[in-house]
Amino acid sequence: MSAKTKQKKMADYVTTTTDNSKKRARNNDGDDSESKKPKSGQVDLNKINFDCEKKSAKGLTWNLKIISWNVAGLRAWLKKDVVEYLKKEDPDIICLQEIKCTEKQMPDEAKLPGYKIYINSGDKAGYSGVALYSKKTPISVRMGKEIKELDDNEGRVIEAEYEQFFLVSTYIPNAGAGLKTLPKRMKWDEEFRNYLKELDTKKPVVLTGDLNVAHEEIDIANPKTNTKSAGFTKEERDNMTLLLEQGFIDTFRTLNPEKTGAYTFWTYFHNARAKNVGWRLDYFISSKRFMDNVCDSIIRNEVLGSDHCPIVFYINV
Repeated sequence: MSAKTKQKKMADYVTTTTDNSKKRARNNDGDDSESKKPKSGQVDLNKINFDCEKKSAKGLTWNLKIISWNVAGLRAWLKKDVVEYLKKEDPDIICLQEIKCTEKQMPDEAKLPGYKIYINSGDKAGYSGVALYSKKTPISVRMGKEIKELDDNEGRVIEAEYEQFFLVSTYIPNAGAGLKTLPKRMKWDEEFRNYLKELDTKKPVVLTGDLNVAHEEIDIANPKTNTKSAGFTKEERDNMTLLLEQGFIDTFRTLNPEKTGAYTFWTYFHNARAKNVGWRLDYFISSKRFMDNVCDSIIRNEVLGSDHCPIVFYINV
């Protein structure tokens, strides 16, 4: 390969990653312009192994499967063959973020049989919003606005209590273009961290969702050019470290400490997904004492339907 060709390829790579960060800052908190997004067919789902052969540290086989997915607009997402994927995956619990609709606006095809559905759509139409589907009815469910530590009216948090643990699904605020909402993000992180610490005193916590941060350099395709980009600032990454220091575990990274190229978000620009120029923004975070129950934590990067992909959590409870 000539020096000129190498130089051009590097320029393309940097441009893709820079546009990636701009798109995240611009759209991740509520731009409902799904019509601009390209349509793409689903992969052959028959080629995916939806089971998990791995056992927990206690030597137990999984008996509960949870998936999480930022769908970037539920109504547009449903047009991309995702229901067939959900049937194949057959999770016990589904956590969706950035649904951008209210319960009344949900199409019939979103009301999956066999699941109890909980929606936190917030006060602003077409913005943010999270949903939780559960085959087993939780002991209790709280929306973010009902949690005094958060004062969340943007539809960012659902908390479900089960016998052995609390499940918290969240869509954390983006730091914004030019980092203009970074102060809001810093305040949110502190309040959210305190809320999780308090919850963890009652029983173990499983936190999932789009946390809008790539924690380490290994979690982003091009770290050097993104240190001032929303989702990879020192402040956001330090806050993630502070959370983990409170007795929590990043389950994917704990199980895959050296795995590179493992991303959950790719911009629609410049064919970034095909090139795997991405960010790992979506997580399953567990209370440290609950880690021995975890069988696996994986990324379904082959599944299409959004600029994020689903992540899957296998656990024995």
